[in-house]
Amino acid sequence: QVRLVESGGGLVQAGDSLRLSCAASGRTFNNYAMGWFRQAPGKERELAAAISRTDSKTLYADSVKGRSTISRDNAKKTVYLQIDSLKPEDTAVYYCAALNSQYPWSIYRRAEEYTYWGQGTQVTVSS
Repeated sequence: QVRLVESGGGLVQAGDSLRLSCAASGRTFNNYAMGWFRQAPGKERELAAAISRTDSKTLYADSVKGRSTISRDNAKKTVYLQIDSLKPEDTAVYYCAALNSQYPWSIYRRAEEYTYWGQGTQVTVSS
């Protein structure tokens, strides 16, 4: 079992930066591939970024590519999502997700593949 707790969201201005954190419980965090998803009002949940168990592979949605960085610290059992140059369209609830993967370098795109989810953190970007 993994419990995920997100933090770092808030109300920011367009052009600002945010770093979201997701702290995980459990002893085997480095067995889990991680993802950050987001859901805007009236829209489906979508992948923002994903990272493999070993931190060597990452994936970004086109909407955040070039201005976001996903990273993980396995010793701290935490995964991060840094988003720069925030836009009003980045406004959403951001969720952290985890899945136990036997493949150290695999990354996962689909929400259905993830087993554990956090409660989410609201990010609101004003123009």
